[in-house]
Amino acid sequence: MLEFAVLGLLHESPMHGYELRKRLNLLLGSFRAFSYGTLYPCLKGLAACGWIVEDRPVVEPRGVETNRRSKIVYKLTPAGEARFQSLLSDAGPSAWEDENFGVHFAFFGRTDAAIRLRILEGRRTRLEERLDLIRQQVTKTRERIDGYTLELQRHGLESVEREVRWLNELIATEHDQQQVGPPAS
Repeated sequence: MLEFAVLGLLHESPMHGYELRKRLNLLLGSFRAFSYGTLYPCLKGLAACGWIVEDRPVVEPRGVETNRRSKIVYKLTPAGEARFQSLLSDAGPSAWEDENFGVHFAFFGRTDAAIRLRILEGRRTRLEERLDLIRQQVTKTRERIDGYTLELQRHGLESVEREVRWLNELIATEHDQQQVGPPAS
């Protein structure tokens, strides 16, 4: 997930680590704050795969003192571009899961309409399965749990129902856009 997000952000423009971390936190939300201890090993791994390169700043001439630490700018390579496109086109079950769906959704603007629709429908199916399980658990355990635990289960149920409604709206919009087609030139 982090690999996909980093490649996607570097697809937009080269960035240094601080800017990448800031943009990742914006992209993925405040509930998934990334530390440098997570980001930099990911960047090193992406560089080892040849998907990004480090653009190191020019060294100051002898005798010129600087107190600032130079920033390494990370850039996407052609192989990294290909990897990003491959991840972007993945519409399989991993794209529907909680950990990956948000990243895929963040890059939906660059994703083919048919792939977007498959991911949305897959996510909805996954959540509908989850709804069935939650409802079964609530029915089976209602008498054996305290009121707070029951409220927590009810909250979880409502959250999933809300996301399913949201997905239904997105899917309807995708279908409408596919029927209308691209604007005429």
